[in-house]
Amino acid sequence: MERHRKHSVGGTTLHTCHPCRRAIPYRIYAVIHTCGIIALMYHHVHSLLTSNNTLITCLLLLSDIVLAFMWATTTSLRLNPVHRTEYPEKYAAKPEDFPKLDVFICTADPYKEPPMMVVNTALSVMAYEYPSDKISVYVSDDGGSSLTLFALVEAAKFSKHWLPFCKKNNIQDRSPEVYFSSKSNSQSDEAENLKMMYKDMKSRVEHVVESGKVETAFITCDQFRGVFDLWTDKFTRHDHPTIIQVLQNSETDMDTTKKYMPNLIYVSREKSKVSPHHFKAGALNTLLRVSGVMTNAPIILTLDCDMYSNDPATPVHKPINAQDVLALAHKVAGCIYEHNTNWGSKIGYRYGSLVEDYYTGYRLHCEGWRTVFCSPKRAAFCGDAPKSLIDVVSQQKRWAIGLLEVAFSRYSPITYGVKSMGLLMGLGYCQYACWPFWSLPHVVYGFLPQLALLYGVSVFPKSSDPWFWLYIVLFLGAYAQDLLDFVLEGGTYRGWWNDQRMWSIRGFSSHLFGFIEFTLQTLNLSTHGFNVTSKANDDEEQSKRYEKEMFEFGPSSTMFLPMTTTAIVNLLAFVWGLYGLFAWGEGLVLELMLASFAVVNCLPIYEAMVLRKDNGKLPKRICFVAVILTFVLIVSGYFFLK
Repeated sequence: MERHRKHSVGGTTLHTCHPCRRAIPYRIYAVIHTCGIIALMYHHVHSLLTSNNTLITCLLLLSDIVLAFMWATTTSLRLNPVHRTEYPEKYAAKPEDFPKLDVFICTADPYKEPPMMVVNTALSVMAYEYPSDKISVYVSDDGGSSLTLFALVEAAKFSKHWLPFCKKNNIQDRSPEVYFSSKSNSQSDEAENLKMMYKDMKSRVEHVVESGKVETAFITCDQFRGVFDLWTDKFTRHDHPTIIQVLQNSETDMDTTKKYMPNLIYVSREKSKVSPHHFKAGALNTLLRVSGVMTNAPIILTLDCDMYSNDPATPVHKPINAQDVLALAHKVAGCIYEHNTNWGSKIGYRYGSLVEDYYTGYRLHCEGWRTVFCSPKRAAFCGDAPKSLIDVVSQQKRWAIGLLEVAFSRYSPITYGVKSMGLLMGLGYCQYACWPFWSLPHVVYGFLPQLALLYGVSVFPKSSDPWFWLYIVLFLGAYAQDLLDFVLEGGTYRGWWNDQRMWSIRGFSSHLFGFIEFTLQTLNLSTHGFNVTSKANDDEEQSKRYEKEMFEFGPSSTMFLPMTTTAIVNLLAFVWGLYGLFAWGEGLVLELMLASFAVVNCLPIYEAMVLRKDNGKLPKRICFVAVILTFVLIVSGYFFLK
C-alpha cells in the first residue's frame, strides 16, 4: 500500500495524503461480513420454501436485502479511507497575486433565518486574512425581504470598524456574535466600544424584524433610502422585480484605517408565479451569473446563512457600480433569462432535486471532475443546527425527498453513476441517494419481532439453533465497525450512542414520511415544495435543554407518531418477554434482545412521555394517539401471527 502521497505546486508541497491503517482490516472484515450476508440470504430462502407464514418471512427477507445493500454502499466508502494534511503557510504567492474570491451566502426567510445570523456570516468572511479588495460577498435573499437588506446596510457600516479591529488584534472568532459572547476573550476598551456598537446595531435590526417593516426613521444612509421604496403593496416574496444593491464597494469604500473594504452586494432575483424558480439551486445559479458580470472571481465559496468562518486564514474589469454592468446584472437575474438555455442541466447548479449540493457534486463527478475533502485541525467553518426535533426531522424529510428524486432519475447512481464513475464510487453515492430506504427495515424490525414476542411466535432462530449465532455476529460486527469509525475520527462513545438514537428517529420519521411524500408526488397526489428550516434560536430554555443533550420534541406533529408507537410496542414486548423468560424458564431470545435494544434507544421518548414537564416534552395528543395505534397493532397482530 502506498503510505504517503505528496501533492505539490511549483515544487512546494501544499498537502499530503495518508492512507489509514485500518484499511486492510476493514477489507478483511468486509469479506467475512459478505459471507455472513450470503449465508443469511440462503437461510431466508430456505425458510421461505419451508415456512408456514410466508408474509413474515418475505418481510424479513426484504428488510435484510435493504440492510445488506445499505451495508454494501457504506463499505464502498470504507475500503480506502485516507487522511489529508494541509500546509497553507507554504503558499508563497504575494497578497497582490492572490486570486479574487467571490463568496455566496444564501437566505430565504427573515423569520426562520434571522437577519442578524446573515450579518454575522457576512462579517466573518469579510474579515478574512485575505486582501480585502479581492473579496466580494454576495448575499442572495430569495425571500426578497427589506428586513434582510436593512440588516446588511447596518452590517456594512459596522464592518468599517470590525474588520480593522480583527486584523490588528489577530482575532480568530471573526463572527461578532461568537466573539462577544465568548468568556475566554479578554475585552479591551476598544473591544468594549465595539461591543456597544454591535449591540446597538443588533437592537435596531431586531426591532425592524419585530415590527415587520423598515421605517424611514431607521434608514440613516441616504444613498440606500430609495431602494426601500421598491417594497410596495404589490411586492411579494413570490412575485417581485430584481433588486441588486452594492452596499460596499472595494474601489471606493474604506474602513477607519483608510484601507479598502471588500465588496458587499445584496441580490434578490426576479420572481414570477408563472416561471419556475428551482428553489436554492436557482438562487445559486443567479449568483453565478451576477457575480460573473460584476466581479468574475475564479474561486467561489458557497455558505449557508447559519454558518460563519471559524478560521480567518481559510481562503482588466469595469467598476461594479458602472451603469452597463448593473444593467447586465439585472438582466441575468431575471426569471426568464434561463429559458431555452443549459442553465441547470449542463451549466451551474443542477436542477431536478431538492438536495442541489449533493446532486450537483454527483453530476460533476460523473462528468470527470475530481474533488478533495479538506478537514483542517481548526474547523474552517462553524454553524448553527436546528435545536427542535421537529425542525430536524422536517429538514431531513426534505433531504429524503430530494435524494429519492436522484435515486429514481435517469441519473440514478446505481445505473448512471456506476457506469460513469465505476462500481465503488457509484455505490458510495447510492449510500445517500437510498437513505430513505432505511425506513423499511426500521418499520419491520421495530414492530414485527415485538408483536411476535407478545404472541409467543418465533420469527428468529432459537438460541439452540446454529443460525442464531449468525444474527449475533452480523449485528455486533456492523455496530462495532460503526462505533470504531466514529471514535477513531474524533467522536465520543456518548456521541455515537446519540447518533444511533437519531438514526432510529430518522428512520421512523424523516425517511418514512419522505418516502411517502415522494410516492405521492410521483403519483401526482401531492405538490412539490421547499420549506425553509427554522434556524432561529431565541428560546433560552430550549437552548439550555439542548446543551444538556435533551431531545426537544416541542409542537405536535404526525411525524412523531411512528417513533412513539414503536417505543410503546417495544416496552410492552420487553416486559412480556422478561415475564416469559422468568415464568417459564425459556423465551424468544433474539426477539427479546431486539426489544431490549429498542427500549434502551427509546429512553428519551419514555422520559418525554411521562417524566418531563417542560415545553420540550411529547405532546399529550401524540401520546394518546400512539396508545390507540399500539392497541390496533396488537389486535391486528393476532390475525397475522396466530
